Amino acid sequence: MKEPRDIIKRPVITEHSADLMGEKKYTFEVSPKANKTEIKKAVEEIFGVQVAQVNTMNLKGKFKRMGRYGGYRSDRKKAVITLTQDSEELEIFEA
Repeated sequence: MKEPRDIIKRPVITEHSADLMGEKKYTFEVSPKANKTEIKKAVEEIFGVQVAQVNTMNLKGKFKRMGRYGGYRSDRKKAVITLTQDSEELEIFEA
């Protein structure tokens, strides 16, 4: 099995993800090769909470130009984690 810190890369903090935190939903950027079961186990191990649901989305890299040269940013994968009602909120987002 992969290490949990290799699966969960970083939290995604936007206005929309901040609104979802009131519903106990948290957004993370995850490894593109990770599946929902691995993501669930990694979040439960790192933060010590119970995960109710995992939703994932694959995001294609945008085309960007630098002068006359063009290229694509790397593809990403995001996961929206829904915690159970009896779980505590994640401390990483409390600031």
